[in-house]
Amino acid sequence: MFDSLLPAVSQLITDWYPLFNSLRIAAISTVTVFFLGILAAYYIARLPRLLKGVLDVVLTLPMVLPPTVVGFFLLMLLGNRRPLGAWLLETFGIQVVMTWYSAIFASAVVAFPLMYRTARGAFESVDPTLRYSGQTLGLSNTYIFWRITMPACRQGILAGTVLAFARGLGEFGATSMIAGYIPGRTNTISTTVYNLWQTGQDELAMKWVLVNLAISAVVLLAVNMLERRDFLPTTRVKRPKRSEEVA
Repeated sequence: MFDSLLPAVSQLITDWYPLFNSLRIAAISTVTVFFLGILAAYYIARLPRLLKGVLDVVLTLPMVLPPTVVGFFLLMLLGNRRPLGAWLLETFGIQVVMTWYSAIFASAVVAFPLMYRTARGAFESVDPTLRYSGQTLGLSNTYIFWRITMPACRQGILAGTVLAFARGLGEFGATSMIAGYIPGRTNTISTTVYNLWQTGQDELAMKWVLVNLAISAVVLLAVNMLERRDFLPTTRVKRPKRSEEVA
């Protein structure tokens, strides 16, 4: 009985592979840019204006560049015949291009500016006297960051995370450049829609368009809910234990 179900299950996985692949690529890239974006935003927000402006231009550039240009730069960096890509292939046997995880690099690069700019704006909106008050009480910088600054920025951080996930989920240009379109291996929702349209399979393309529309609607609803100040519960800062008061 189970043997007869295997072909049907295999076909189901193949049919819905673009959705699964897109979700895992978006999820992994979102986790990556979540930590990198917060780290960069926190430290850059405290830099002098001139240096902050230069770093802003560099880190935000992928947001305004055409995705295909971003993909071209990634190919120049990670291609099998390029120094970094060749070194990874020869040393670790890792081929960074034309694999499903190649799209993670593309999604992370194009989604990073959204997370970074949103997080930086949230950090800059926090009243600096909160941090100064914590320091006068002898609280460590780590405690101040996680228990005072981050709760105060939670709406901006969460909104940036959702936007980064949505951007990674809908990425097409850079993904098609570095990961290509290999059915059952590298195809995502976006690349599948394009290739189905190219081959005249408009009905199947419309199915994936509707799937993408549904996911996008959920993402926008989540962003709108996060923008409501009364949606997230207020966080009360608790007095740390003596062991946490180490400066």
